[in-house]
Amino acid sequence: MPTVEELYRNYGILADATEQVGQHKDAYQVILDGVKGGTKEKRLAAQFIPKFFKHFPELADSAINAQLDLCEDEDVSIRRQAIKELPQFATGENLPRVADILTQLLQTDDSAEFNLVNNALLSIFKMDAKGTLGGLFSQILQGEDIVRERAIKFLSTKLKTLPDEVLTKEVEELILTESKKVLEDVTGEEFVLFMKILSGLKSLQTVSGRQQLVELVAEQADLEQTFNPSDPDCVDRLLQCTRQAVPLFSKNVHSTRFVTYFCEQVLPNLSTLTTPVEGLDIQLEVLKLLAEMSSFCGDMEKLETNLRKLFDKLLEYMPLPPEEAENGENAGNEEPKLQFSYVECLLYSFHQLGRKLPDFLTAKLNAEKLKDFKIRLQYFARGLQVYIRQLRLALQGKTGEALKTEENKIKVVALKITNNINVLIKDLFHIPPSYKSTVTLSWKPVQKVEIGQKRASEDTTSGSPPKKSSAGPKRDARQIYNPPSGKYSSNLSNFNYERSLQGK
Repeated sequence: MPTVEELYRNYGILADATEQVGQHKDAYQVILDGVKGGTKEKRLAAQFIPKFFKHFPELADSAINAQLDLCEDEDVSIRRQAIKELPQFATGENLPRVADILTQLLQTDDSAEFNLVNNALLSIFKMDAKGTLGGLFSQILQGEDIVRERAIKFLSTKLKTLPDEVLTKEVEELILTESKKVLEDVTGEEFVLFMKILSGLKSLQTVSGRQQLVELVAEQADLEQTFNPSDPDCVDRLLQCTRQAVPLFSKNVHSTRFVTYFCEQVLPNLSTLTTPVEGLDIQLEVLKLLAEMSSFCGDMEKLETNLRKLFDKLLEYMPLPPEEAENGENAGNEEPKLQFSYVECLLYSFHQLGRKLPDFLTAKLNAEKLKDFKIRLQYFARGLQVYIRQLRLALQGKTGEALKTEENKIKVVALKITNNINVLIKDLFHIPPSYKSTVTLSWKPVQKVEIGQKRASEDTTSGSPPKKSSAGPKRDARQIYNPPSGKYSSNLSNFNYERSLQGK
């Protein structure tokens, strides 16, 4: 076991040897043996071993193992020194192994060490991105849960900081290939992170790239399988995946497959959906997603069938006026409850798909349905006007801070919802029904268009994805949604907005 003096002496031999350093194998072996010494000897070994590593390829394994021992030392200062020097070992065929080691070291709870590991990984990434990815994905696929989790987070946060000359097309193709392997078995949170990683790749910003991502999400969502509304995992998986797909849709990347699945399999089972998320209005969440996707449908084989299912579901939330008794009073005890949030979503979706089949409501087969529908629309519109007047009166004169109270925020959202419904109903009252009006869904930010500029035709969607869900097809960790912002459900009686402030 060498002393400090012996380590310095052998360091001097190697340093003075210049081009003949490789001939002093015994001197380098003494430095390698320094890892068996005390604190001072280990610190010196942590610095000296990497300095001469490249000159002794026959001792490469011994040197890397010695440095790895120092990376796991009980003394934090020794560990930090050893980790800091690890990138010097990342040469040639050793680089993937160093990347693998550094990835494992991400599990440290010491913040300074963690930062050193991150910096070391970034530095070898710039030397050889493919080799570094090999080490990272090896641990993601086979490593401990904590290592897997932190390796994925490293990719999701650090890839975007790398320059284009590092993230070449070939490197991005490798990321996509390896990510597909991981996506065969992921949790919901991991799926969200991988979608963040992949959607940030330059090569996937094209129409074909985005279409590829949509197909990936569709596969995760199991759209080929029959939907099981009583299985919370099945429901959460679909919602989580759909939430990731929504930002990808545009005029060129269509949502048709998802919209068809929602209309065929989800809408008929809307009232029986189950979710483990306490307080989440699962029905409203589904309807919001459907509304957001309905703007981006392409040619649809089952358009009429989907419109019919949408129409039938819409009728469930648009009641007929109550029958009047002989004295002119309502025969029932109370007015039907109007669920404005649900109606906004369904009416918007119907309006969007209706544009593609404008004769749907005027077809002879639908004559009676149209008559019944207009009675419902008229009744709903009458209640809507009362409600809009109440909201406007309540908000009249309020500006700035006054509008930021929780109560007034709810009223502002309620006014957006009711105004949207009002616009859409007016369209459908036309003879024949019209589908020309445009509205911004109440939970979406209003897009400001500069004069002289065209409105962007790409995505106008993408609310925050639910934070955690058991959307992962296989891995066990149960994860939960956060409901999206702007949630408002008005299950009201007698059009009284005050009741809506107290919840449903």
